[in-house]
Amino acid sequence: MQDRELSKEEIAQLTEADWRERLTPEEYHVLREKGTERPFTGLYTDSEEAGIYRCKGCGAKLFTSDNKFHSGCGWPSFDATIADSAVDEHEDNSLGMRRVEVTCSNCGAHLGHVFPDGPQETTGMRYCINSVAIDLDESAK
Repeated sequence: MQDRELSKEEIAQLTEADWRERLTPEEYHVLREKGTERPFTGLYTDSEEAGIYRCKGCGAKLFTSDNKFHSGCGWPSFDATIADSAVDEHEDNSLGMRRVEVTCSNCGAHLGHVFPDGPQETTGMRYCINSVAIDLDESAK
């Protein structure tokens, strides 16, 4: 886990070689190349530990465990972000589908996608996030 959140200035200085050094090959593939981990294989898919989920790329706060739910989709799911400014959303028409991609607003890392089929009693949204794109900070409960 990042020991602190990187500033936008620090992120701007990182080269692709720096990213490859900071991340595992799987993390690099997901965060920098917009890949996806296999469903039901991620560390946080069924996790119920309390804390704050941070971006694996830069340490920015993204989600809280209070917003995590079991959707059965094979990836960690959240019904809301920690703050409206935590992520950016982009139209994604890759693979012949219309989806909304979710990226870290601090470093631009690909996190996953958001769908309007989450719990209706809360936001109705399902942020479907790759486990390799996030770290759980249990000290920030």
